[in-house]
Amino acid sequence: MESSMITGTPWKKVLSFSIPVFIGLLLQQLYNTVDTIVVGNFASEEALAAVGTTASMITLFLAAAVGFSTGAGVITAQYFGAGEKERMKETSAVAVTFLLVMGIVVTVLGLLSGRAILSGFLDVPEDFLDIAVRYFNIYCLGLVFQFGYNVVAALLRSVGDSKASMYFLLIAAVVNIVLDLVFVAGLHWGASGAAAATGISQAFSCIASFAYMNRKYPVFRFGIHDFKWNGKDIRMILRMGFPIVLQQMLVGVGIMAIQRAVNSYGQSMTASFTVGSRIEMYVQMPLNSFNMALGTFVGQNIGAGKNERIAVGVRQTLVLSLVITAVISTAVYLFQSQIIHLFALSPDATVYCRQHLTIIAAAFLLQSVYLPLCGVFQGAGDGFAVTRTAIFALCVRVLTTYTLGNLPFMGYKIVWWNILFGFLAGCIIAWTHYLRGTWKNKAVV
Repeated sequence: MESSMITGTPWKKVLSFSIPVFIGLLLQQLYNTVDTIVVGNFASEEALAAVGTTASMITLFLAAAVGFSTGAGVITAQYFGAGEKERMKETSAVAVTFLLVMGIVVTVLGLLSGRAILSGFLDVPEDFLDIAVRYFNIYCLGLVFQFGYNVVAALLRSVGDSKASMYFLLIAAVVNIVLDLVFVAGLHWGASGAAAATGISQAFSCIASFAYMNRKYPVFRFGIHDFKWNGKDIRMILRMGFPIVLQQMLVGVGIMAIQRAVNSYGQSMTASFTVGSRIEMYVQMPLNSFNMALGTFVGQNIGAGKNERIAVGVRQTLVLSLVITAVISTAVYLFQSQIIHLFALSPDATVYCRQHLTIIAAAFLLQSVYLPLCGVFQGAGDGFAVTRTAIFALCVRVLTTYTLGNLPFMGYKIVWWNILFGFLAGCIIAWTHYLRGTWKNKAVV
């Protein structure tokens, strides 16, 4: 059911919204990790490196799905807070049309450009280049379903329904894990089997999400006549979503630059970085959950004209964010040996991964006190503030990777130390903008 965040205790509302989002992200990351574990144990280290080296490309190609879906969700959350149901429906139908068309376009672009980016920009070693290209091409065939799922999830979150997305991701996780075991462990299709499993699971999740939205919410029950190419609404979605898309794309390019540096240290480093990056995702999940929750919380309260609740909600959420991240980071540090053992890394890759996980445990404490603020900026409609924060943090990461990496005392260790430097920069930028308060004047309604 629709859930208003404009009444009640702020931290309880945020936490109630965040828990299903967190579980959904956990499920999503679970089946991504299962891909890595199954490939690492039943294929080869070359296949594992191939899966990992495409991650930055996938982030780049999903930028439009995440950004414009989030932009549409911000608009519908503000209309929901203001009680303008008719405008919610009109804008939502346009958003679905826009995202599905874009999903088809991005799929074609991915298929046409995959090999060139992997061999050129990323400089993937010949040892596993063909495996990486096959994995990415198969993955691209499922991109349109990810665009469809993202827009539905954003619309449902805008009315306070974060539980539905969790159920859809549960479907995807179960299907993906079963198909991983069949395709990779059973049929020995290697990395290609992992990509096929992911694409099929995303299709199941997308179809289920559209069916649920249509049945549960009259405001999102669209007829053929509702799917219009409305210039006004598209411009509004573009305005809200473009800063996020720009951020995601530039972050994708930056991560690809870091991945290129990682690849230069050899296959063991690439395999280790693949595992370390997967663990980063787990540590970051509560922060992403609070980010999304604050986006809806701020959007609805701005739409309802209840700005006084926002500062209280932010303070309470940041305390939750710091405490939960501290617990998870401590667990990563204490159980790093057991975590690494799951992925069947070589001895050299294991040494690298231990150092990576130690830095992760410290660095994410910094991110816990600024990433949720990006949700505040998004919910208020100030997407460029999020973009500035992310780009500045990433620029610091890339610059330190390619400068400090040449110094004798740092060398290959910069692969993980850049995370700490980048998060410190992001923290400074985000807090400076939040305290200035100009983000409060960007609402649509």
